[in-house]
Amino acid sequence: MALYILRRIALSIPALLGLILLTFVLSRVVPGDPAATLAGDAATPAQIAQIRAQYGLDRPILEQAVIHVRQVLSGDLGNSIFSGRPVAEEIWQRLPATLELTFVALFLATLLGIGLGLVAALDHNGPLDHLVRVVSVGGLAIASFWLAIMLQLQFSMEWNLLPLRGRLDVALGQVPRLTGFMLVDTLAIGRFDLFLDALRHLALPAFTLALPGLATIARFTRSGVLEVLQKDYVLYARAAGYGRFRLAAIYVLRNAVTVTVTQVGLLFGALVSGAVAVEAVFDWPGLGTYAVQAILSADYKALLAVTLVIGVVYAVVNVAVDVAQAIIDPRVADQ
Repeated sequence: MALYILRRIALSIPALLGLILLTFVLSRVVPGDPAATLAGDAATPAQIAQIRAQYGLDRPILEQAVIHVRQVLSGDLGNSIFSGRPVAEEIWQRLPATLELTFVALFLATLLGIGLGLVAALDHNGPLDHLVRVVSVGGLAIASFWLAIMLQLQFSMEWNLLPLRGRLDVALGQVPRLTGFMLVDTLAIGRFDLFLDALRHLALPAFTLALPGLATIARFTRSGVLEVLQKDYVLYARAAGYGRFRLAAIYVLRNAVTVTVTQVGLLFGALVSGAVAVEAVFDWPGLGTYAVQAILSADYKALLAVTLVIGVVYAVVNVAVDVAQAIIDPRVADQ
């Protein structure tokens, strides 16, 4: 197993190097001049040229790429062109908010998706199967930003049940930063009222982010369970008198979720990148909101760093998913 884990980690390194180069090239070939944006509308050509020279934007692109890769490999993500602060510091402040939102959304999507997929398969072509199909198609078809606005209008502005924006009600007090994860920090200081308030703030953005993933996991789980139900050992167990739900819990589900676990890893990356729109709507102070600000201000250093961090998180989660898959099915590690 240890050799398998090391092999998976080694395979991630070339992918991350490719991501660094690809994002750098894309950021430099798109129209727009970061120096002109930073200088402002009233800047003279000389001032723009001075800023361009200050940040090395006047050098050949190949030289800029080499410098960028060398800085990243040494752990230096550079300074934000917009704020002047180290990008790594700004990302470190915002990363826990995005990860917390993503983990909660992934938990909801996995829990509900596997449950709905299992129920749909056991009621194949029945009313529950058709209902899950409608929910899954709707979950994939509805745009996240539209759903987020509709949920805000209904649950926050019409019914006043859940908060409209943010991570915590500032009137309840400040939470000292221990981990940056609001749910963990509020429990660590013993403030259960703040924990519940953080959960209420998470409800709408997490559900909005989870819905497409929930639909995908439900579809994969349903297909996997239907396939396993046709296996000989399942037919034998059924002939031996096992009940449907007992049969599903003991024999079917574990063998059916192998593909679903792989899909969960792929979904994590999609959820992190999808958080950009959701965070912007709910004013969630995470990487998504930071990325939007970086795009609007042409802060390419911040954009490159955000993309790299998301890529690293995505690679780590994929290695973890591969390990989980190997634990569920040991034959995977031997391949």
